[in-house]
Amino acid sequence: MSLNPITHPLLTKAGMRHGFFTRAGGVSDGLYAGLNAGVGSKDDPVHVAENRRRVAEWMGGAADDLCGCYQVHSAVARVAESGWAGERPEGDAVVAGVKGPVLTVLTADCAPVLFADAEAGVIGAAHAGWKGALGGVIHSTVAAMQALGAEPSRIVAVVGPCIAQASYEVGADYQDRFAHHDPGSERFFALGATDDKRQFDLPGFVLWRLEQAGVGEAAWTGDDTRADEGRFYSNRRAYLAGEPDFGRLISAITLS
Repeated sequence: MSLNPITHPLLTKAGMRHGFFTRAGGVSDGLYAGLNAGVGSKDDPVHVAENRRRVAEWMGGAADDLCGCYQVHSAVARVAESGWAGERPEGDAVVAGVKGPVLTVLTADCAPVLFADAEAGVIGAAHAGWKGALGGVIHSTVAAMQALGAEPSRIVAVVGPCIAQASYEVGADYQDRFAHHDPGSERFFALGATDDKRQFDLPGFVLWRLEQAGVGEAAWTGDDTRADEGRFYSNRRAYLAGEPDFGRLISAITLS
């Protein structure tokens, strides 16, 4: 089976080679069956390395060109001036203004966000779970792109496959925390099955963050990771099934 990443018209129109990769086309098996790119998973490292090599090749580069952080749910954005050759500085976003680096993020329910300002030749990739999105990773990414010459109003951004509201139950205290931090964000919570539960709209909240950061145009691919086991890995699905680990999806963008 060949790789079959999801692409989006906003980034395609901007001339960016990009992909939100699914499980298709990988060599991992068992719990990780498919294209597991998670170097932090307990999968066979040889399988993970081959999966990542295939992604890099699809993106027009080599494995050493991949630039992805050691993700810690922070608001830290790094700058890539060349491939990182396996190095992973702590952070949750990476930006670039030169050709060569293939910017990546790993997710398994959190939202991957790919950014581009075609006129400036500046790109970005961010890992936005609820904590990073609330903590400012979107704004940090846009600010880091600005430092390289991007203009927020020219930036297009796409939120990739992530856990959708119908699949994402959280405690009612989350709604209070978000409302305290960002008044108005409570609208991204719906009543849950019981009074102490809520359903959180992560992609909706991330799109709001993009709007707040001044991004010119943004969209979500509409894919729910927890609901589609055939195409996506999901931390929440693995947890509910009592599985000991889960694979990680990879999303990537590079300047053509």
